[in-house]
Amino acid sequence: MAHYELDMPVTQAQIRELHVGDTVTLQKTLFGIRDATYIAMFDKGRTTRFDLEGHAVIHTAPNVRKVEVSEEFPAGYQSVCIGTTTSSRMERFTRQLMSQCGVRIIIGKGGMHEGSLKAFQELGGVYLGIVGGTAALETTWIEQIEDVDLDDLNPESLWKFRIRDFGPLLVAMDSHGASLYDQISDDVQSRRDAILASLGAS
Repeated sequence: MAHYELDMPVTQAQIRELHVGDTVTLQKTLFGIRDATYIAMFDKGRTTRFDLEGHAVIHTAPNVRKVEVSEEFPAGYQSVCIGTTTSSRMERFTRQLMSQCGVRIIIGKGGMHEGSLKAFQELGGVYLGIVGGTAALETTWIEQIEDVDLDDLNPESLWKFRIRDFGPLLVAMDSHGASLYDQISDDVQSRRDAILASLGAS
């Protein structure tokens, strides 16, 4: 297992170097996205002015405060608390996000499923996992809300964050077909079977 510092955006080659169990710290730019954003873009055909090629997205609907536009708050928003939401319900959008927008990294909570794992393998992507209850810490890794698009969907707008030392995050699904969630599930099942066998139960 290794640790990687990645300045965004990244290449597919950089992503292919990552394996489940490695850790990653991101620098420079991160985009926030959530259910309504995905639906708008991929079900309703809306486009974004942001270039997401080679970038990372985080599943979030941040708690923000509307403020006057200034050098400190160029998007007119101040972050209050920016945490991560559960990823599984956004499963069906992974392939489109990667193939149409060029996204390489998805950050979320709870993992994703077989469709996403196949997309990561075929297109070169990874899923970085965050545990629940860390929103306060994550917020400290975000220096500024630089810009926002599709803001009629607020708070499920498409957010552009300037980040510094965002991590370390765990590589939980990689581009080689490995999934930490599958490994844990298999391990739990194996232990369960062993316990039942020791008790003479089937």
